[in-house]
Amino acid sequence: MKQDRNEEFAEFAAAAWPRLVRTATLLTGDFHEAEDLVQTTLAKVWSHFRRIPRDEIDLYVRRALINNNISRTRRRRVVHLLMPFLPESAHRVQPDHSDTAERRAVVLGALRALPARQRAVVVLRYWEDMGEHDIARVLNCSVGTVKTHARRALRTLRDQPLLAEARTPSGPRGTPPGSGTPSTSTGPASPGPSSPGAHR
Repeated sequence: MKQDRNEEFAEFAAAAWPRLVRTATLLTGDFHEAEDLVQTTLAKVWSHFRRIPRDEIDLYVRRALINNNISRTRRRRVVHLLMPFLPESAHRVQPDHSDTAERRAVVLGALRALPARQRAVVVLRYWEDMGEHDIARVLNCSVGTVKTHARRALRTLRDQPLLAEARTPSGPRGTPPGSGTPSTSTGPASPGPSSPGAHR
């Protein structure tokens, strides 16, 4: 039984790694820090894995990832700035991917202004495509708090000069039209090795 559970965790970790690193990169802004965050999170999850109901594993891991990132930013006592450039693994994009690279840089640059919990709500809502009730469970807060974080985050993003420039004809190419806020259909390409929605 113990061996079966060990194998189950190994399979889960291997399958979830690309998705978790992608989400962690959006949360931290740094690919290497994202990998460290995911490793730390999975190590903590492993110690409780046998007691986690199978249908709550994804919820538990997301919650641990968010909480570990918030703790990390609190320990530093500063707002951790997202990098305005791509992680090293993403520098190998082909020339015809320049629009995607520019869009990603614009969005990452705008996200840097958000506090950790607001950033978490935006990432979970628009990149993980989670509903408000599920986000509330992950963050262990009320749906009203999630809505408040989302509203404040989107207001901040709309006021960001980078996104304002992206909405003008002279702004960077390949940026989403309209309000300039992220959406499930026009969000940035994955900063990690997997593409958006690959975990579905």
